[in-house]
Amino acid sequence: MEDLQKKPRQRFLALDTSTAVMAASVMEGHALLEERNERAERNHSVHVVPVMEQLLEASGTQPGQLDGIAVGIGPGSYTGIRIAVTAAKTLAWAWDIPVAGVSSLQALAWGGWHSGLAAKAEAAAEDAAAGGGGTPSADQGGTGAAPVHWIVPLVDARRGQAYTALFASAGSAAPRRLEPDAIRLVDGWLEALAARMAEAAPEERPAAVWIVGETGPHAAAAAELRCPAGTALQLVPYELEGRWVGRLGAEALLAGQRDDVHALVPNYTQLAEAEANLLRKG
Repeated sequence: MEDLQKKPRQRFLALDTSTAVMAASVMEGHALLEERNERAERNHSVHVVPVMEQLLEASGTQPGQLDGIAVGIGPGSYTGIRIAVTAAKTLAWAWDIPVAGVSSLQALAWGGWHSGLAAKAEAAAEDAAAGGGGTPSADQGGTGAAPVHWIVPLVDARRGQAYTALFASAGSAAPRRLEPDAIRLVDGWLEALAARMAEAAPEERPAAVWIVGETGPHAAAAAELRCPAGTALQLVPYELEGRWVGRLGAEALLAGQRDDVHALVPNYTQLAEAEANLLRKG
């Protein structure tokens, strides 16, 4: 029997322009209705309005049916993140609906980890079909609680730097934050991660470390990350998808989290003073 007390599912528009891909989606609750991921090499201002119009039309959504807008606030391209935030604020004000800013790096971490797990599962299935018996998925453990994985998103910031953070996940929920979003020197960041793992008690160490996102410029350094025995290292080149920005946004908006439409600003990160001085001396 239908639950008459159940509220209708709410629809949200999600948008992120912090990377080379403009990632956008329309969500109904936590479910994806439509998605567009357009590579524009950060020239997003030309495409942002047409893409949102296409999304709304394809999902059969009128502006009056939207219950909120989620927007990736970075960190990332200085110009890029301003485009999405400005568009989201303008539409939220014009349509009189709430807006919620979400971390672009958290969305990148969530999507990159799932992309990596899917690739491993597909490879294991192919191996099993070929008679190799397959390999266990990276999210499988023994009995008891699911193993914890660390996820390190990377967005290249040039000169040996990246916008990055550290998250942990052990299931289908959004990765939980362990370290803040920031722009960091990659070599020093990897050393700090290795030290954190080495100092952790064995039961607190991750089953795997996933480095996801714009890994190409930092692949050689990332491949040298010192992981303790029993911790796998996975590098996953990945481009942000609108569904993960949408899922983060849906979680925030459904929980009643919203930002002041006039006060919402991008997350412009800065190097720590010591790292900035080191770059100047170089």
